[in-house]
Amino acid sequence: MDPSGVEVSVVLPAYNEERTIERTVETTLDTLAAFLPAGTFEVIVAEDGCDDRTPEIADRLAAEDDRVRHFHSDERLGRGGALEHAFAAADGDTLVYFDTDLATDMQHLEELVERVRSGEADVATGSRWMPGQVADRPAKRGVPSRVYNGLVRFVLRSPLRDHQCGFKALSREAFERLHADVEDEHWFWDTELLVRAQRAGLEVAEFPVEWEPKGDTKVDLVRDVFGMGSQILRLWWQLSVSPRITRRVSIGAGALLTVVALALMTLYLDPQAVLTELEGADLRLVALAGAVYLLSWPLRGARYRDILAELGYRERLGFLTGAVFISQTGNLVFPARAGDAVRAYVVKARRGIPYPTGFASLAVERVFDLLTITVLGGTVLVGFLLTGATGQVVSAVSQGVPGIDPRSARIALTVAAGVAAAAVLAVVVIVVSARREGNLVRRVVTGVSSDSYADYVAGVLERFVADVQTVAADRAAFARVGVSSLAIWSLDVVTAVLVLAAFHVSLAPTTLVAIGFFAVSVGNLAKVLPLSPGGIGLYEAAFTILVAGLTPVTGPTAFGAAVLDHAVKNLVTVAGGVVSMLALNVSLTNAVDETSGAGTDAQPDPDPDVE
Repeated sequence: MDPSGVEVSVVLPAYNEERTIERTVETTLDTLAAFLPAGTFEVIVAEDGCDDRTPEIADRLAAEDDRVRHFHSDERLGRGGALEHAFAAADGDTLVYFDTDLATDMQHLEELVERVRSGEADVATGSRWMPGQVADRPAKRGVPSRVYNGLVRFVLRSPLRDHQCGFKALSREAFERLHADVEDEHWFWDTELLVRAQRAGLEVAEFPVEWEPKGDTKVDLVRDVFGMGSQILRLWWQLSVSPRITRRVSIGAGALLTVVALALMTLYLDPQAVLTELEGADLRLVALAGAVYLLSWPLRGARYRDILAELGYRERLGFLTGAVFISQTGNLVFPARAGDAVRAYVVKARRGIPYPTGFASLAVERVFDLLTITVLGGTVLVGFLLTGATGQVVSAVSQGVPGIDPRSARIALTVAAGVAAAAVLAVVVIVVSARREGNLVRRVVTGVSSDSYADYVAGVLERFVADVQTVAADRAAFARVGVSSLAIWSLDVVTAVLVLAAFHVSLAPTTLVAIGFFAVSVGNLAKVLPLSPGGIGLYEAAFTILVAGLTPVTGPTAFGAAVLDHAVKNLVTVAGGVVSMLALNVSLTNAVDETSGAGTDAQPDPDPDVE
């Protein structure tokens, strides 16, 4: 028991509750006093960045009654974030929370508290959907709630009937054991807490409660439910899939996916025709393509040097180019971008650069790669629309893909161009925001919507902006990294164009270059999901579909060019990686072993490969 004598802490998460908070606090105190001894409970108002009079009222209530405490936050923490903040500072061993609208009948509060206080359960929750309860919910709230709980039961294998009822209690021990793993900070916090408690082997008790809706819900039944749907998938991946993905499984699955992806192409292409096209390729142009691609590697080293310099570390170009070679070779050998960790290991082991800095520098590099290929691919697609070339593209797609109606193809192309334009605009906003002190990204996103999912999206974009801001503080460094990124990807495109030209395609040079930029950009975006080592299969599929669909080039020719283009780039990468490993005395397998689990929180999101 806490020295203060408090055994039960009730937390009331409050956001703009000026009309109800005083009555809620008084009702809570009276209900607790009816079954708990004096001095053994407290009520905490977890006020979450309110912009009404809730903070003033909470301050007054705390000043008038020593059983009441007020925790204020200047910024929105989210419902889950406010609860965690309050629970961490609470005095009681039994932690309770419920919605401030008192929709759940307070006659159930004693049962909720005693379920945990007595040791019967580690976590207790009220339920509006169990037999024996009374919950008169309108369809607009009841139907989404049933669908949501059904998804949680099915996907996350939870036997509970109601995960979102705002009427829960847990022991201090359970909170300490779970809260570090609960990632959501808003409405999904309740669900994640319950599911993780069950997976941890804790006793979770669910009991029926009488519940009556009070006022308008703060949950947006479209955006918040969609956001929580994505959180269901995230939690399923973390609990059910990720623990089973060992290195052996990753390598095996990656290799299998590569074989399957390439094998599927044979359903639409004649393998013998592809081999014939490969045999007829102009080897001089292929060799020139390899030489051009090799030129991009010192640029990669120079870009990485500029990024590290902004983080306070200055290293030689040769060493950094070798480190990039080794890491990209690792990405070809291991799936899930394990090569990124290899680079962090190389710069730490050979130059003493800490893991957090190594991973942060990789994040910056990946963000610039993603921004660059988005701009390149999006610009070409928008160019098709603005120059009136859509007719030719639609005709090519309609004739090249059976069953495609020209009107549908035209609509699809227009929509795709719109998405591309939005992507380019988003890149502009991100870059502009990175050059400003103000939070432009969050203002833009929350200007459209202020719900919890918008907060989540804004948070993701802010991480991108923060990575760009790493080099944005120095205007010269920002320009160098941006220009070098454009140069790197332009050489990547030139390599692909030369390989395509080696197949004797009859396209105008401008068309060939435009298609090259588009196909390479989309092909690398297809590799964002690190499903196979080096994105083999994904790149070829995207490249083939675009080239064969947008030009008179046949499928076998397009596929042959895609395979040869990727092979040339991978051969250059592996050759440079082997030489660099020998020069720096680095073992890929040892590097992966050394970095397993190191700096996982700082690792960059998997973005397009740069092989």
